[in-house]
Amino acid sequence: MQKKSKIANTLIDAFPFIKAFSGKRVVIKYGGSAQSDPLLKEKFAQDIALLHLIGIKIIIVHGGGAKISSLLEKLGIKSRFIDGQRVTSEEDMEVVEMVLSGTINKEITSLLNSFGAKAIGISGKDASFIKAKPKDSSKFGLTGVITEVDAKVLDRLMDDNFIPVIAPIATSDERSHKGFNINADLAASAIAKALNSEKVIFLTDTAGVLDKEGELISTLLKEEVDELIADGTIGGGMIPKVMACVEALEAGVRKAHIIDGRVEHSILLELFTSEGIGTVIK
Repeated sequence: MQKKSKIANTLIDAFPFIKAFSGKRVVIKYGGSAQSDPLLKEKFAQDIALLHLIGIKIIIVHGGGAKISSLLEKLGIKSRFIDGQRVTSEEDMEVVEMVLSGTINKEITSLLNSFGAKAIGISGKDASFIKAKPKDSSKFGLTGVITEVDAKVLDRLMDDNFIPVIAPIATSDERSHKGFNINADLAASAIAKALNSEKVIFLTDTAGVLDKEGELISTLLKEEVDELIADGTIGGGMIPKVMACVEALEAGVRKAHIIDGRVEHSILLELFTSEGIGTVIK
């Protein structure tokens, strides 16, 4: 009986959060172990199906860096990164699009649908809803910077009760262009901005943003970010995630979260509990 009472209390505690977020838009950047571990993939799909059922408008932007690097390696192509972002040659781009828009996107969409969520997989090339320009073609090749997100495309999908699952590939204004590879963190931020989302959440393979002693920083003000990057507290692949958070906040997104995707039901714990489990930047 005590166990049942505890379950009831958990639901009651979550109710104010469920009420507050119902009907709101939440962009989730899906990557890391949560995207590769079979058990975590199922838990993620369950969480998304539940959020969708209670009326939260979910938009998923996925990465796929590990699978891209793995396939490039098999093809004898070395992956290169600068400040945590991939350098994308024309040769790389064919593999990037094949992995992101093909294998990974359809796998996620199929899994969500199997749990009763109404998901549809797209890339930024569909309806040309994400446009980009070169980040720095001499350094990064076909890695791009988003110049435009047509929110109306996503609005229509959500109006029809779909969950958009987005591969971060953008189109170019130049005809017959191969397109651009977009850092998934920055793509999630740009989409959150365009949709005026309530939150943007980044799933990672760390507890969140850590201090120099390796302890979790549970709350971080955006004004503190530059200092933490300058002194080396924030580095490597965490830099684009944190900068994506800052960009979203400056454009009106209320809160940005970096959470540990290795924890089962981490999204529910972050959204529906007072303590949360990761770093919230506000």
